[in-house]
Amino acid sequence: MIKVGDKLPASTLMEFSEVEGNGCSIGPNPVDVAKATAGKTIALFALPGAYTPTCSAKHVPGYVEHCEELKAAGVDEIWCVSVNDAFVMGAWARDQKTNGKVRMLADGSADFAKATGLTLDLTSKGMGLRSNRYSMLVKDGTVAALNIEAPGKFEVSDAVTLLAQAKT
Repeated sequence: MIKVGDKLPASTLMEFSEVEGNGCSIGPNPVDVAKATAGKTIALFALPGAYTPTCSAKHVPGYVEHCEELKAAGVDEIWCVSVNDAFVMGAWARDQKTNGKVRMLADGSADFAKATGLTLDLTSKGMGLRSNRYSMLVKDGTVAALNIEAPGKFEVSDAVTLLAQAKT
């Protein structure tokens, strides 16, 4: 399992773009994790699934709400990672009004989740292999803080906790 001091695994996430620009075409675009985190501070949070109750009611809205405070604390970008496809993440981004605040990144085959060792098996609930709920502060591709939730909990991966860590 990934821990503080480790580099993020070499992987590619996918991001849906609504409009063409900045070198991105409309539709899913690959995001090379190593390149996208190089020289940046990233507030990354992951969750079991788009449109799920806790994720939609608490997790994403907290990061949207505290976006400016996180940026003032030195965070360059906020990433939400979930084991969904880029089209679902794009639709959820519209629903959650994350544009310009939180990058909604798809880990469609759970490759990133598996590489970090932070998976959650929800097969018995019909959801298959998913990401555990967690947050991490990433500096230049290296994990500086990591907050992993116990199964079914939402206590340490929230935006307020990561904001406090970003301020230290």
